[in-house]
Amino acid sequence: MDYVKLGSTGLDVSRLCLGCMTYGDPARGKHPWTLDEDRSRPLIKQALDAGINFFDTANTYSDGTSEEIVGRALRDFTKRDDLVIATKVFNRMRPGPNGAGLSRKAIFNEIDNSLRRLGTDYVDLYQIHRWDYGTPIEETLEALHDIVKAGKARYIGASSMYAWQFSKALYLSRERGWTPFVTMQNHLNLLYREEEREMLPLCKDMGIGVMPWSPLARGRLTRDWNETTERQQTDDFGSGLYAASLDADRAVIEAVAAVAAERGVPRAQVALAWVAQKDTVTTPIIGASKPAHLTDAVAALSLNLSAEEIARLEAPYVPHAIAGFQ
Repeated sequence: MDYVKLGSTGLDVSRLCLGCMTYGDPARGKHPWTLDEDRSRPLIKQALDAGINFFDTANTYSDGTSEEIVGRALRDFTKRDDLVIATKVFNRMRPGPNGAGLSRKAIFNEIDNSLRRLGTDYVDLYQIHRWDYGTPIEETLEALHDIVKAGKARYIGASSMYAWQFSKALYLSRERGWTPFVTMQNHLNLLYREEEREMLPLCKDMGIGVMPWSPLARGRLTRDWNETTERQQTDDFGSGLYAASLDADRAVIEAVAAVAAERGVPRAQVALAWVAQKDTVTTPIIGASKPAHLTDAVAALSLNLSAEEIARLEAPYVPHAIAGFQ
């Protein structure tokens, strides 16, 4: 496993980040396809054995049980100082006022809840899951700054938003002397490349670490067009990401299949290699519900696509409507 700096920070992270939405109590939250603790632990251990030191979860995943399962496994399997643990805040965690969002009250409540569930004194990266239109960004940024100064987070990051919003947040942080965002976790894969227009150039210019989520388009890039999975059938959010561009996406999926067949490798390796080779990407966030998912992800880092192969993979793409945030 290779390690790289996370954006312009001095923090070393593995070239793959394990996304932990897959691990959680399937009876809790909105993800009935998740793996319970007994099924999750071997995959987390496999990731550690492969050299992955970067783990990303969120308070909202499976109603907090993802943080609990991941936290227990990491404590049992390795030393805290060897890990880079990331979690997120924004989505609703309880009914009623102040049960969601990025107010100072919500952020201070949720960081303590996440630390308790993870069983750690601090997280390495604390991220806002989405932009909160109901809270002034100044309030959010100052609260995050205070979380860092209190020692509860080492760095802060953001996730899917418009480039103008991210630029505004970066500007305000530097103007006010607050801790700035150092990462952007955004939606990027061969089926959705709209981030190439503004967000990726902004991140490159500002030295921001880019951590794409869903680099395999919820698995769509890894299988035949008509093939489906239990997760795809029950993942309402994921289905909405790609429902408006089926005809164009099919051509991209077929191009991935063709390149993979010529290379003699699984399609997942080709699709992930395309993301990992982008010069703006620091570490793709991969999901793993089977051992082969991790094996393919590690192998993808050694698969160097040629310029001609990249051109073939990208040629069928057409502009897409914004998907993954509002």
